[in-house]
Amino acid sequence: MAGGLTDRATPNLPSRDLEATSRFFGQFGFTETWRDSGWMILARGGLILEFFPYPNLDPAKSSFGSCLRMDDVETFYAALIAAGIPEKAAGWPRLHRPKREAWGGLVGALIDPDGNLLRLIQED
Repeated sequence: MAGGLTDRATPNLPSRDLEATSRFFGQFGFTETWRDSGWMILARGGLILEFFPYPNLDPAKSSFGSCLRMDDVETFYAALIAAGIPEKAAGWPRLHRPKREAWGGLVGALIDPDGNLLRLIQED
């Protein structure tokens, strides 16, 4: 591929407030690599999340989500806990502790303040 880039995909997720989204994800290592009035890109190592404004989004009705495939889910999860994201069964933001699935992988979840489901997946 020209320029040495590799193929990749990045999730496009809604944000009711780009500044609030940037602050939320910044707590655990994401930094802005682009922002204008209509788009924001956040990166943490090889993880890239892209957000578009959706000011009237109802987080309770959101069906947006993505899988974040990681080498070390437990370390990332610890950063989420350290940032004060609660483990609970309802509401947002919230966490679901990683557990070993029947297929062998470790899977947890982060639901962000806009109701976006980010599955945290480590394939072992």
